[in-house]
Amino acid sequence: MDSPDKPQIYLSTPPAFEVLAFSETLARVMDSTEIACVRLTQSSRDEDRVARAADSLREITHARDVALVIDDHVVLAERLGLDGVHLTDAARSVRAARKALGPDAIVGSFCGASRHDGLTAGEAGADYVSFGPVRATALGDGSIAGRDLFQWWSEMIEVPVVAEGGLTAELLRGLAPVTDFFGIGDEIWSTDDPAAALATLYQAIDQAG
Repeated sequence: MDSPDKPQIYLSTPPAFEVLAFSETLARVMDSTEIACVRLTQSSRDEDRVARAADSLREITHARDVALVIDDHVVLAERLGLDGVHLTDAARSVRAARKALGPDAIVGSFCGASRHDGLTAGEAGADYVSFGPVRATALGDGSIAGRDLFQWWSEMIEVPVVAEGGLTAELLRGLAPVTDFFGIGDEIWSTDDPAAALATLYQAIDQAG
């Protein structure tokens, strides 16, 4: 994923969904707002279920010339013809994933709020690094990826950066000058109209000073 001039939307799926219904919803969302990449995030450990979801989403994303990556499952990414993986163990698996998938695959790394992990991931060959959550939450260890982390990264490091976790319109406006992508998921899937919710958030990016 190349670093854009204006932050783009990096869409994450819900951790569990009914494939047909969600596929239709995803198609509507992607047809309403420009999406840079989609990440399949699945809590299921059932290989067949994950594969069915990936097959369905691949048809939708590739028809729109959008990359599809999957959380952690390097073998499935290669077997199912996906565009790469998003690793959730900071920098630990980046080098191995790059070796397995080759130079053309997307390899991303979630690094929480750790500058050190982000640097290590970049040095190991990650195409992008994501930090989050960007506001307080009871999940995880309570760490927050503050604006100062994104500002430092954008000024010092060339590897594209994704801001994710707890995004609001206000946070998007504040972070837009210092991030390359916004990782958006539950912010829209938890609403009655995900396409409209995403449009509202995208408008906030346009309003950023």
